[in-house]
Amino acid sequence: MPSTNSFSAYGSVTKTFHWLTALLIFTALPLGWIANDMAYAIRDPSVPTTEEDIARAAQLFSLHKTVGVTVFFVALARILWAMTQTKPGLLNADNKPEAFAAETVHWMLYASLVLVPLTGWVHHAAAEGYAPILWPFGQTLPFVPKSPYVAEVTANLHWLFIWVLAGSLALHIAGALKHHVIDKDSTLRRMLPGRSDAPKPPAQQHSIAPAFTALTVWGAVLVGGWSIGVFSDHSAAASDTAQLTEVQSDWQVQNGNLAITITQLGSPVTGNFADWTAAITFEDPAAPELAGSVDVTVSITSLSLGTVTDQAMGADFFDSAQFPTAQFKADIYKTATGYEARGPLTIRDKSVDVVLPFTLNLQDNTATMSGELELNRLDFDVGTSQPTEGSLGFDVLVSVNLTAQRGT
Repeated sequence: MPSTNSFSAYGSVTKTFHWLTALLIFTALPLGWIANDMAYAIRDPSVPTTEEDIARAAQLFSLHKTVGVTVFFVALARILWAMTQTKPGLLNADNKPEAFAAETVHWMLYASLVLVPLTGWVHHAAAEGYAPILWPFGQTLPFVPKSPYVAEVTANLHWLFIWVLAGSLALHIAGALKHHVIDKDSTLRRMLPGRSDAPKPPAQQHSIAPAFTALTVWGAVLVGGWSIGVFSDHSAAASDTAQLTEVQSDWQVQNGNLAITITQLGSPVTGNFADWTAAITFEDPAAPELAGSVDVTVSITSLSLGTVTDQAMGADFFDSAQFPTAQFKADIYKTATGYEARGPLTIRDKSVDVVLPFTLNLQDNTATMSGELELNRLDFDVGTSQPTEGSLGFDVLVSVNLTAQRGT
């Protein structure tokens, strides 16, 4: 069997691309479907979840993503190969409406095979907190920032395009079966391995009209997606966020960042608290030891932690429904190398004495500080359903940076 196409038959390379793509697609789709179902169950507080369940879902997502990226590269190679080849003629070219529909569906399929894995890949690169792609080439993409909005939009587009792919596949398979069972022609047989006995197709000219029709369908899909909010930004929506009131403080925080970094499936995931207050007193930095105090209140529900934000709010983690805030109330001490804030940190209903070392730069009435503190999540009964570090690491890095102005 020749490797290249002719007007009458498909070559071995084209057939290999066709059946390899089919195998990958029918592997990726059920993997993604099952993993999504497991993820919904994990996020549902009414469904008991074990660490093994989470690890299994993550493994399925990793396999789904790895197969999906493979589909992307195979589809590109298939399209490039098709551009160099003679296009076999349609055996039913005399049936104009059916031939037109078949070519339109082919264009839909080609676009789907690129857009579905591409949107999934961009979502993966933009998101924090993910099951990794199982390959050695990294998890990021050039020009794709870590962005909740980009991650949300591409996730929605991925979902929308999967339905287009599924519909195109269904039409493609239905057409092939119709040719084989009803028409009893060689359309399906000439794509099977080996030589086919397909007759020479009738003379025909391929039009670009099916490509434009497919493009119009894709435009309608995007408009439909826009109408149901695919491009809306819900990433910052937090109507149930615990709103904190302003506090009286000798030093007023002008700007600052309070962040945590966890380790999920071996990869660091960083999130930020959007709402927190700090009541600060600070004496003469030349004081021998005790230099002031700080009282920090944090709105737990203002945390943005990538794709695991909702899970972090759950009863087994921060349990934000019962414990919407955390508090750190400490005295500030001067040390030989800088400063330390020492006092109880309360998360959920657990209080643990901690020490936050930090650097401080004073310029007249402006103070800039930066510090880091490492916690063990189990000390606060966070994530007790994951008693090992297989899915979620024990250590949580807390970092704070702020600039404060002395009150007048």
